[in-house]
Amino acid sequence: MQADEAVLAGAPYHDLLEPPYRWRDWAKDSAGITGPDLLSFINDDRCIRPDGTRGAGLFRYLRDLRSDGNGTARRNVISAVFRDLRNHATSGYVLRDVINLVEKIHFNSSEDVQVLGRMYENMLREMRDAAGQNGEFYTPRPIVRFMVDRLDPKLGETVLDPACGTGGFLAAAYDHLKRQADTVEKRDVLQTKSLKGGEASSLPFLLAQMNLLLHGLDAPNIEFGNALRHRLSEIGERDRVEVILSNPPFGGEEEAGILANFPEDRRTAETALLFLQLIMRRLKRGGKGRAAVVVPHGVLFGDGVAARIKADLLERFNLHTVVRLPEGVFAPYTDIATNLLFFDTTGPTADIDYWEQPAPEGRKKYSKTAPLQVEDLEGLTTWWTTREEGPRAWRVSGPALIERDEAGQVRAVNLDLKNPKAKAAEDHRSPAEIIESAIAREHQVLAVLKEIKALVAERE
Repeated sequence: MQADEAVLAGAPYHDLLEPPYRWRDWAKDSAGITGPDLLSFINDDRCIRPDGTRGAGLFRYLRDLRSDGNGTARRNVISAVFRDLRNHATSGYVLRDVINLVEKIHFNSSEDVQVLGRMYENMLREMRDAAGQNGEFYTPRPIVRFMVDRLDPKLGETVLDPACGTGGFLAAAYDHLKRQADTVEKRDVLQTKSLKGGEASSLPFLLAQMNLLLHGLDAPNIEFGNALRHRLSEIGERDRVEVILSNPPFGGEEEAGILANFPEDRRTAETALLFLQLIMRRLKRGGKGRAAVVVPHGVLFGDGVAARIKADLLERFNLHTVVRLPEGVFAPYTDIATNLLFFDTTGPTADIDYWEQPAPEGRKKYSKTAPLQVEDLEGLTTWWTTREEGPRAWRVSGPALIERDEAGQVRAVNLDLKNPKAKAAEDHRSPAEIIESAIAREHQVLAVLKEIKALVAERE
């Protein structure tokens, strides 16, 4: 298809792959290479290739691909995908049968592509259900859609997710921007200049590439590696973007080399706070940058380093909205309550609007079998425009939240605020509700103790 487009445009076309590594060279013929010869061609660094010549095996060739500057940036994508990929098939004959089945899929058929997309979505869900380690909590689709719609990225802006996981935010942003790409020039901007991501884990990195390719992005710009590996002070204007959407990992711990990339008085064991600093640093200044970030509950009330980082957020950015999510939204990974922070670079924070998302009607919390739905956010979506205070919404002064000691140093910044209009209802809680609240507070205390433990370890 791209060869046809090049002909129509009167431009030269360069094959991504050289023979005999193209699909039609070794896979298309159902009676082609099979058995041990097929396994050798796929797995070995050097082998007898299907055309009878000796050269690099398929996976070795794909891992070594590099862009040659002739519009073949997708070679870098292929190389990145195959960097850590291994063939686990042990029978070349069974593998040939699988290849023959894949050959029957018509990738130009919308019906076949939709089926493939549904299979991929099921695979993503299964992987997410098995996740939860190292703070990898995947964001429910209704939350992703809400965050993207509220930031409303425009074509010509760059959207970044520095911890993109399987690419949920970037895929949603692509769909959002695609509606604006109604000319050839605009489609080129969408394809080449609109989306950036980073991911440190190999499997989510691979799935993010596949996710974005299936959505229609020809060459996903996803860096493999920990986004925190760069020294914060060295991130300059060229590295800044207009829009950041992210659910960075939380609850994990980074090695000493990563912590050294941050100011000494801003180093913390909480990964979410490190990513929050990175996101603040990577936003375009002068009112051109805006962000929506998922953070765990402990970030809101944490003192010490957490307080200094939150003071930076309030004094250097406009934290205009905090959405407080109930327990269970991130089930089955965790029951920890989470929050959505919306901020931009229009100036220091004046007032902060809070919205407390209610638990599902008739139940105490969301769960894996009864997850959050798009319809559950209708009240939040309506309030976003009106900003009317009520049982679920209230407003506070941002500067008033920063507490300082006699020397003027930040002592505390508590964003863990209750709705004053809901106090009467809270005073009449049932015993079960009181127990649930105590359990939640215990999680918060454990998070603080973890922070203290890390500080003590650093000083020893």
